[in-house]
Amino acid sequence: MSEFQFDLSNCDKEPIHIPGAIQSHGFLIVIDQQMKIRFQSEGLNNFIPDVNPNLLDQFIQVLEPHLGLEPGFISQLIKIGKQNNFENINPYAVDLGDQHYYLIISISADYYLLEFEPVASDHEPNLQNMVGSSVSEMLADKNLKVLLDNSARQVKKIINYDRVMVYRFASDGHGEVVAEAKNDNLDPWIGLHYPAADIPKQARELYKLNLTRLIADVDTVPFKITADSAKRPPLDLTYSQLRAVSPIHIQYLKNMGVASSFSISLIYKGELWGLIACHNYTPKFISYKSRTYAQLIGQILSSALEFRQDEENEFINKSFSASLEKITKLLQENELVEDALTQGSTTILNLTHADGVVSNYNQKQTKIGQLPTDDQLRGLLEWAKDTIIDSVYYTDNLSAAYPPAVDFINVGSGILICTLSRELREFMIWFKPEKLQMVKWAGDPQKPVEFNSKGMSVISPRNSFAVWTQEVTGRSESWMPEEINSVIKLRDEIIYAVNQKAGALRLLNERLKDAYAELDTFSYTISHDLKNPLAAIKSYTQLARKDKNVSPLTQSFLARVEDKTNRMTDMISEILEYSRIGRIELEFQPVHTGQLIDDLIKDLTFVYKDLDLEFIVGDTPEISGDPTMLSQVFANLISNAVKYSQHAKPAQVRISGKSNGKETTYTISDNGMGIAARDIPKIFELFNRLESAKDIEGSGVGLAIVSRIIEKHNGNITVESEPGEGSTFTISFANTETESITEVVNDYISE
Repeated sequence: MSEFQFDLSNCDKEPIHIPGAIQSHGFLIVIDQQMKIRFQSEGLNNFIPDVNPNLLDQFIQVLEPHLGLEPGFISQLIKIGKQNNFENINPYAVDLGDQHYYLIISISADYYLLEFEPVASDHEPNLQNMVGSSVSEMLADKNLKVLLDNSARQVKKIINYDRVMVYRFASDGHGEVVAEAKNDNLDPWIGLHYPAADIPKQARELYKLNLTRLIADVDTVPFKITADSAKRPPLDLTYSQLRAVSPIHIQYLKNMGVASSFSISLIYKGELWGLIACHNYTPKFISYKSRTYAQLIGQILSSALEFRQDEENEFINKSFSASLEKITKLLQENELVEDALTQGSTTILNLTHADGVVSNYNQKQTKIGQLPTDDQLRGLLEWAKDTIIDSVYYTDNLSAAYPPAVDFINVGSGILICTLSRELREFMIWFKPEKLQMVKWAGDPQKPVEFNSKGMSVISPRNSFAVWTQEVTGRSESWMPEEINSVIKLRDEIIYAVNQKAGALRLLNERLKDAYAELDTFSYTISHDLKNPLAAIKSYTQLARKDKNVSPLTQSFLARVEDKTNRMTDMISEILEYSRIGRIELEFQPVHTGQLIDDLIKDLTFVYKDLDLEFIVGDTPEISGDPTMLSQVFANLISNAVKYSQHAKPAQVRISGKSNGKETTYTISDNGMGIAARDIPKIFELFNRLESAKDIEGSGVGLAIVSRIIEKHNGNITVESEPGEGSTFTISFANTETESITEVVNDYISE
């Protein structure tokens, strides 16, 4: 036997494929490519009394006469098997004296396994006729549950075990009895769950490779396998029919009262879906042919399972695909992606079996169905941004990964997250509520532990199989592959739609560039055509004023004409400047606002040197923005504050700023004439001037320019004022820009 020592840390690594022994109802001879015997099982004389018990390092021909075979026959049999398939020649009948045996050949690395086991079975009906009728009865109903029940009954009819179960594996490896055929005197096990440790991972892997497994008698002592050299690696018995069984599993069966077991693998799309597990309460050997026919039932059931499951999956896929097709159409027709996803009669909620979905896209949140509260959603979104790295993430037990979710398991025990942009916090999240379950286990599902004389914890097969009920909380229905695929397809459609819109925006951008170029040409022409006659008027006016014969009244008229001409020229320049603001590309950089304000104050102090003027400057934190444009903002606001407070004694202008990390805010206050409440909404409009300020110099364009520059910086401007009490203008700028995915695309296009 293998010397492998197992404990709690390595029980899933027990090398059950190299047990170093076989079951004792047959014997094993292993030959290499030169037909020399390299391994053999002990107890050879139990089957062939007159043979040398040690055949190691001899050619297989020495055994052939004892098998009633011509010399070289086994070599020829192997050659045929290699050319075609060993399944086509297995089993081959041989006689050992007056006993009939089957020779079963399989491959293990560079060796050929020659296994000999009895032909006689404890139950050998007319198998060919029985299998034909069994398949017909098994497939008589399309319902999956009926199909499984029929399969259990037909396998029991073929091999006549006391209990035959269809045992299905869950995603976590534990199993459930989903169908059963049994003797009347036995208690039902239908619906019982068994821990994953009962059939550990390495055993499940073997079931995928070798589709049947017989344990004839749990009380027999295995035959050890010996090799011709101690240096030979252990023999891999993955495909062996006689492979010995883990002592843990043997004890497990004994604890259940089972004397013999037989299993048939059920494979779905290359993975182990489950087993047809057969138990007998007395020792029972069934021949290779009986096992093969039972395996055929298992393979037919596997195909039927795949067909039934594919049918069901196709129905679900068609439903999701129909919904996706409608949303895709909306994505093509709708200018706003977020509206296409959530505002139609078909929404992204229809792409899964979820009860609720939230969409965070383009700085807009849309909620549909049953969802956590706003505060809970904020916390979840923050966790998703910091934690989720996959484009699609899903779990049916959210509280295990995100403990605060325990507060909303009634709506969000399971989530499916589709990430559009982690940095921009753009996610779509589907929610499934908790599904309370009462699971009936065959005994306590916790793997039992015993301690050996050295205090080491070791596995002890369960002794109790009494029903143990567990309430499962905090879990939702599992996410189906069809749901996940549906969301993946949606993400692809969104990316395609955004790219299409980006292409359209790129084309529009090129057209806008042409239009802007034409507008610049037009603006220059208008400016030139208007300024030339104004310049002429101004020149003629100045010449006329130099004439000493002109009366004082006429001189006054001419001065007013010159003043109006200057104001008209300034207005044309300011209008051109206003029209260009929207097209200027900003150059964001830190602006030293303190120095900028100091320079402006020096200029204004010089211009208004005859005015009783006082500037009070507080903190001046930096702002991130375009230096030229921000200089215009402060110049307009501070100069306005001076102009509109020049009749106060003294005229006071207060300037101060503060930053709270998220934004920087400045206030510019004066003690001047103030603004009536009814006029405040109009002051940022082009050419709008207050009636009370007609005698104060201005064009009505300055505040409109300020408003547009601040808007271009994603900032904000407000004003508080009362007539006779002065005005306070407040401007604020975000310290960090947060752009939506659409803005990112637009910026990319403009480049």
